[in-house]
Amino acid sequence: MRSTRATAAIARLNGRSEGHHYTMALTGSGLLILRERVAGADRPLSAALSLDEFVQLVDSMGPKKEVRITKSEAAFMKQLVKKDGAP
Repeated sequence: MRSTRATAAIARLNGRSEGHHYTMALTGSGLLILRERVAGADRPLSAALSLDEFVQLVDSMGPKKEVRITKSEAAFMKQLVKKDGAP
């Protein structure tokens, strides 16, 4: 079950990337390879990586999801900023 984090990262990437379909492959030594499915064939996009490196690579790819901030969160963050002249 170590690849659950990797599977979730691939699902997030596929959700963010319209028009692309990414998959992963697990090598015999337990390393992961990122692949993109193009015209029915898988094309490798990375070398064999450890789980942490693989998840970091996948999370850095594709468009980033916009973070939504509510009015109350914005007001709270504004209060956290130290004002000029305040001790």
